This record gives sequence, structure tokens and C-alpha cells, in this order.
Amino acid sequence: MRLITREAASGLVLLFLTALLIGQSNTTQGGSPQGNSTQTNTNNIGAGQAIQDPTAIIQFLSKTISWHHQLTVEQKLANQPSDLSFLQENRRNADQVVRLAFDYARSQAQLQARQRASQPSQPSSNDSSGQAQRMEQALQNLDQEIEQTQGEIQGFREKLSTASAAKRNALQSQIAETQSEVSLFQARRDAIESMIEFVNSSTSGGGGAGLRAQIEELAGTVPVQLSRAPASNQNQANQSQEESPSPPASSNVVSEPTGIWALAADLIRLSGKLHSLKNELSASESLQQNAQKLRAPLLDYLRNLVRQGDQLASAADTSGPAALTQQKQQLDALTAQFRQTTSGLLPLSKINVLLALQETTIKNWKESIRDQLHDELRQLLLRLGLLAILIAAVFGVGEFWRRATYRYVHDGRRRYQFLLLRRVAIWTAIILILVLSFATQLGSAVTFAGLLTAGIAVALQNVIVSVVGYFFLIGKYGLRVGDRVQIAGVTGEVVEIGLVRIHLMELGGSGESQPTGRVVAFSNSIVFQPTAGLFKQIPGTNFVWHEVKLVLAADTDYHLARERITQAVDSVLATYQENMETQRMLMERNLSSVSGADLKSKVRLYYTASGIEVTVRFPVELGKATEMDDHLMRELLAAADREPKLKLVSAEMPVAKAGV
Repeated sequence: MRLITREAASGLVLLFLTALLIGQSNTTQGGSPQGNSTQTNTNNIGAGQAIQDPTAIIQFLSKTISWHHQLTVEQKLANQPSDLSFLQENRRNADQVVRLAFDYARSQAQLQARQRASQPSQPSSNDSSGQAQRMEQALQNLDQEIEQTQGEIQGFREKLSTASAAKRNALQSQIAETQSEVSLFQARRDAIESMIEFVNSSTSGGGGAGLRAQIEELAGTVPVQLSRAPASNQNQANQSQEESPSPPASSNVVSEPTGIWALAADLIRLSGKLHSLKNELSASESLQQNAQKLRAPLLDYLRNLVRQGDQLASAADTSGPAALTQQKQQLDALTAQFRQTTSGLLPLSKINVLLALQETTIKNWKESIRDQLHDELRQLLLRLGLLAILIAAVFGVGEFWRRATYRYVHDGRRRYQFLLLRRVAIWTAIILILVLSFATQLGSAVTFAGLLTAGIAVALQNVIVSVVGYFFLIGKYGLRVGDRVQIAGVTGEVVEIGLVRIHLMELGGSGESQPTGRVVAFSNSIVFQPTAGLFKQIPGTNFVWHEVKLVLAADTDYHLARERITQAVDSVLATYQENMETQRMLMERNLSSVSGADLKSKVRLYYTASGIEVTVRFPVELGKATEMDDHLMRELLAAADREPKLKLVSAEMPVAKAGV
């Protein structure tokens, strides 16, 4: 029959249940116990406790905090409604991982402080070291007194169940007084333990910051709700849900891209997204490996405690009362060590579970982004193919237009106009197709086009006016290459008509028919300038009016002078009358509003102070202007010589005149 007390039995049950739920579930990871493990010395309870390296603990905690800071990167990545659910899940898991990491670090710091307090201190001449030793000794004494006092309370309670009514009041008073003693001892113990932790954190590590101090320094780098210790283990899960703030709605949520430019930009953004998630997944895997590395020695130590508990349970069946008392003390020590070990092991085990969930969420997120990337890449390729087809169709229509123009339009000027219109239409259509294809939305394209057009209109005002003037110049009564024109007082022959400028070969000399060797360029916008003056020869004609002036003596017979001069002029122009008549008919045909045009010479005589002034105006062909002027002057002078009554005072050479 077993003679184990209720406290030892409860501790043994806790030991077995926890080992079953935690230790044995990880047997495949930590390896099976060796065959000679049953020979463990049960008298050496807790030998070689799993006290971990403080440097490794701080590194793990720092790595966990750095990993948690990656949530800011996730916040920037979440710009789609589908990303918010992944972000919220990762945020919740990451917050719990940080809390558990601080729980693990603090439990290890507390365990190491207790381990140092339980070990005998080395003698030292330093006063602070001696004071620390005295505090550690006082802490051990208080632990013993608390344990003894709690044993007395337990004894009083056992007697209370069987005591008579008269003794019940006295026992209850003793229990209350003993509990007050326990509270007093506990308060003194807490004060001394806090002082020991402060001294250890200030003096450990060769004068550097202790483990507890470093943990609290790292706690200042994260929000308070992530670093503070929970009020109770039962409420830890509830606090995780309540204190973990939900990720704010992403302020940079983008709409579905539609244009080629937006699709290409979104593909680059998604590629960067995948790269960031890949880095975060690698960081999570590295953190999980670090947690497993810290967890392995704790699991081994926990299995050692389980084996020692099994041996004590087996030995209790054949032990006597004295041995059972010793085994009870050993079981109590095992229970305390088991609880200390699980206080550090449980957070690491939970961290492994949460990191596995985190990795699964990130992988699902990556798959979602990868599917979206493939869809948008397919859309981009389809749009590029459609763009190529539309541009090819525009060039095909332009080629058909060109061939039709050469086949059905025989007039050179009309053909040139049709080909020019074809070129403008093709490039306008291509620009519209490109704008509509690359724009994300039609509204944005219209807005962009409006702003761009306004800027271009201001910056290229003269150029635009010149381009518009080009279409006026090539109109029905517009200019052609070879036409004789006069622009801003410059007479010349058109040699080129461009979209922006017109070029003239300047003419001068007698009758303004000789090239001067210069080419004059005018902006096409000159057609909109009222003071510039643009004069063009009537289509189908090549004549101009010349004027010659003669001065006769005052006593000259007026009628005789008019008759002789008119005869001389008519005799000269009769030679060219046929060409003038042909040009008159062409002028009437090309200009329907002109009828009855007269291309005959006109002679006018005026009395002036110097005598009789004679003005003769006559049409001349452009190619024969000099010849006709010379012929007319010889004939007029000959007529004056033949008639003595015509006394010629002076004569001027013929000059070109705009009208008659």
C-alpha cells in the first residue's frame, strides 16, 4: 500500500499530465530515451538544470523584435482588399509571438536568479558581494519558513475536519494567524527577491547589464501591450485578442489596372511584393529554427524529470515510511523544477506553433499574389497583341488609301493634298490608340490630354498657327509650287510649301522677273496677319500691269497727242493680243465671279503745271515684260519724233503697278 501524501500525489499527477501533453508529443523531434536512462540516480534530483545562455536568450528576443518590425513592410504591401485578411492574421500571430518571447525571456531570467540564489556564493572581500550573499541566505531561510508555516496550516485544516465544535473556533483562529504569518513572510521574500534581482542585473556579466535589465531595455522598443507580463495565464489568450490592435485599413488601396502602362507598373509592384514576402518567410523560418534550438535542451531536461518521476513512482510501491518521506521531498522538488522548466518551454512551443501558422499564411499570400501576377501578365500580353493588331490595321488602311489616291486622283495638287491628309489621319489614329491603350482610365486620359494640350498650345502657339495656316495656303485658291507671289513686299516664285514655312525664290530686276540668288522663308502664320500682305497670281494667268509716264509741252495739241500715243501703244500690244485674250478667258473660267474682264491698254492725259502728263498702263506677260516695255518705249519715242506737234519734255521707264 502506497503511503504518499496528497500534495505529493497531486505533484506527480501534474508531472505526468504535462509530460504527456508536451514532452511526449515531441519525442520524434528530441529522439527516444536511451536504454540506460532508467539507471538515473534519484537522489540527485534536478542535477544539471537547463539554464540557458543569457546571450542566446537576448539574441533570440532581439531577433523576434526585428522580425515583428517587418509588419510595417506588410502594411505597405497590403494595397488590395484580399491582402487585408492576410495582414490581420499575421499581425495577430506576430503580436502573440512577441508576448511569448518576453514571457520565455523573463521566466529564464527568474529561473537563473533563483539558481544563483540556491548556489553557495564564493567568499569575497567586496562589501556588495557579502551583502548579496546575506540576502540570498535570508531568501532561503524565508522559503523554508514559508514552507513550514504552510505545512502547519495544512495540519490545522486536517484537524479542523475532525475537531469538535468547541475546538473548531480555536483552530480557525490559529489558521487565520498562521496565514497572516505566511503573508508577512511572502512580502519579506518578495522584497528580498526584488533586491537580489536588481543586484544581479546591475553586477552580473563583468559589470555589464544583466539579463533582466537587457530584457527590459528591449521591452522599451515595442508597444507596452506586447512586452508586459499578462495578469494570469488563463487570461493570456483573451488579452492577446483584446490588446492586439487590428491593422488599419490600407490607405494606398489601388484599383484594378486597365491600361498597358498600369498593368506593367502593377507587375513590377507585384514582383516586389513577392520578393518582400519571400524575405519575410525566410526570416520566420530562421526565427523558428532559433526557437527550436532553444527548446531542445529544455525538452531533454523535461524528459529527464519525467524519467526520474517514473522511477520514484515505481520505488514508492516497496518503500517504507522513512523512504516515502524522502521520496515525497524528491517529488516536491521534481514538481517545482518541472513547473520552472515548463514556464520557459511552453512559450517556445507556442511560438513554434504560431510561426508555423505565420509561414502558412505567408505562403498562401504568396500564392494569391502569384495568381494575380499571372492574370495581369496574361492581360498585358493580350493588350499588347491587340495594340499591335490595331496599329497594323491602321497602316493597312493607310496603304489602301495611298494606292487608291495614286490610281484615282490624277491632279498633282489634289494627290499631294490627299496624301498629306492620309499621313495626318494615320498618325492621329495611332496616337489615339496609344493613349487609350496606355491610359489606366478614360477620365484620366482625357484630363491628361487636356493639360498636355493646354501646355502645348501655350508653348507652341506660333507653330500651331503656322500648321493651321498651311491648310489655308493649299486650299482651292491656295499656292502651288511655281506660283508668283508677293509677301510683305517681297516678290518671288514659290519653291516649297511646308507645314510650318513657305520658301520663295526672290525675283527682282527689270520687271521683277530676274532671280536675285536668294531664297526667302516666311512662316505660314502670315496668312493670319492682316498687315503682312500676301498676293498671288490668278490661277492660269501670267500677266501684270506696267505703267509708263510721259510729259508733253503745254502747247501740245491734246487730241492729237492722245490719238498718236494710242496708235503707238495699240500697234505694240497687237503683237501680244492673242496671248492676252487667252489669259482673259482662263481668268473668267477660273474665277466665276469675274466676267467681262478687259486686258487692254489705257491712256490718260492730265494738264499739270509742267505741261500735259500722259499715263499709259498696259498688260505685259511675265516672261516678256522687258521685251514689251522696251518695244513700247521705242514706239512712243518714234511717234513723238514723227509728229512735230508732239513736243516731249520727259519720259520715265515703265514700272509695275498693282492695278489699272
